[in-house]
Amino acid sequence: MFDITTLRVIWWALLGILLIGFAIMDGFDFGVAALLRVLGRTEDERRVLLETIEPTWEGNQVWFVLGGGASFAAWPTLYATAFSGLYLALALVLLAFILRPVGFNFRGKIHDARWRAVWDGTLIFSGFVVMLISGVAFGNLFLGLPFRYDDDLYMTWQGGFFDLLHPYAILAGLVSITMLLTHGACWAAYRSDHAIAERAARVARWMALAYAVTFVLAGIWLGYGIPGFTVAGPVVMDGPANPLFKQVTIGGSWFTSYMLYPWFWAAPAIGILGAIGVQWTVGKHTLAGFLCSSLMLAGTILAAGFALFPFLLPSSLDPRSSLTVWDASSSHGTLALMLGAVVVLLPIVILYTGWVYRVMRGRVTLEDVRHSHNTY
Repeated sequence: MFDITTLRVIWWALLGILLIGFAIMDGFDFGVAALLRVLGRTEDERRVLLETIEPTWEGNQVWFVLGGGASFAAWPTLYATAFSGLYLALALVLLAFILRPVGFNFRGKIHDARWRAVWDGTLIFSGFVVMLISGVAFGNLFLGLPFRYDDDLYMTWQGGFFDLLHPYAILAGLVSITMLLTHGACWAAYRSDHAIAERAARVARWMALAYAVTFVLAGIWLGYGIPGFTVAGPVVMDGPANPLFKQVTIGGSWFTSYMLYPWFWAAPAIGILGAIGVQWTVGKHTLAGFLCSSLMLAGTILAAGFALFPFLLPSSLDPRSSLTVWDASSSHGTLALMLGAVVVLLPIVILYTGWVYRVMRGRVTLEDVRHSHNTY
């Protein structure tokens, strides 16, 4: 049986794995949707793009559900604080999730160009909203969020939605957009008709370059322009889940953890190498380009998580109220029970997902959609 300290680290790692799974498996759906009118110049081409994602997009959302469920069960204080304070931002994300199936289902109900253009715009909007808000949220973690706890652990939040639009957070949003547009374009290059695939490969290369530039700029800004949070004094890793039992100072570097654990530098290196790999491999009519963009996503999320460690949700109002891996978790029994469920269920999800993609493998061509009997 693992002790509470080990379980907390395991669940921190699992939360990162679920975020990476969501970004990779659902990220290309949003990327393809956002590029629908860029890559698809005719109705048949747009049908090809949609048919590369329609059979699997709903299943991909299991990673979003798992991430939310893991946050609720393993990190209840984090879940409650984030969902309370970021209510409007999360509501916009959920609206985008709701609009997406509506767009898929309704765009083909009427054979009219204007009708389809409206629903295409809905799909594009939903893609960009999720990409932008996800990046802005990550950017704000490094700035600190405006919440505090009193001695009774009653949480108060100051500020609104537009206060989240700090220039650094917007830059982080651009990192997210360029990263997921690259991922979506790599998927389209791998799965769509050759005429669309060549167009998608060009877009992927440009977006990968834009990602590399914004990612490096965000890292430089974080290292030299954003003060880091540091737990002052000895760190109690097996203490009670009470954030007020510690002291936190602001003024260090967010890369302190990278100095303590030099292997953390592998994460941003993987992100950049993934972007370079996209330049070399996308458009070669193989899976390699998509795998490279997946590495790019994984490296980026790991780089952010490593920089934040051990913080989960820093507080700009009262640094002592910041939530860390050591003081925001559920009990030992809950973490152990949930870990057992993950050990059983997560491999099933992965195996089933792999089987589905094997069954649905192959390129969707213009010839396929022209002879199909679906009602677009």
